[in-house]
Amino acid sequence: QVQLVESGGGLVQAGGSLRLSCAASGKIFSINAMGWYRQAPGKQRELVAQITNGDNTNYADSVKDRFTISRDNAKNTVYLQMNNLKPEDTAVFYCHANIRTSWYPEQNDFWGQGTQVTVSS
Repeated sequence: QVQLVESGGGLVQAGGSLRLSCAASGKIFSINAMGWYRQAPGKQRELVAQITNGDNTNYADSVKDRFTISRDNAKNTVYLQMNNLKPEDTAVFYCHANIRTSWYPEQNDFWGQGTQVTVSS
């Protein structure tokens, strides 16, 4: 069906930057929206940023003015530029996409395997 593959996670010092990428592949008719969620140990998964096919974006309050989400429709890829990272950002980041996979209008949710982001103090 559809697979999402993330890359770009790693270890960075507070104040540093990382850029995450997520490429969708497989049976894709169209992509309604793509976004990033994160989950820290013992905590709930939360929405970090999302971008729609109309280029509308929304961000969690905790990352506004620090993170920027963007997309490349030709490559079915979404990016998350993360600047001024803080230790509180440490989490597994998951790519998410809402995708129409055929001529029929049903849309489905897909998730990547996650990429670890660790921010040291």
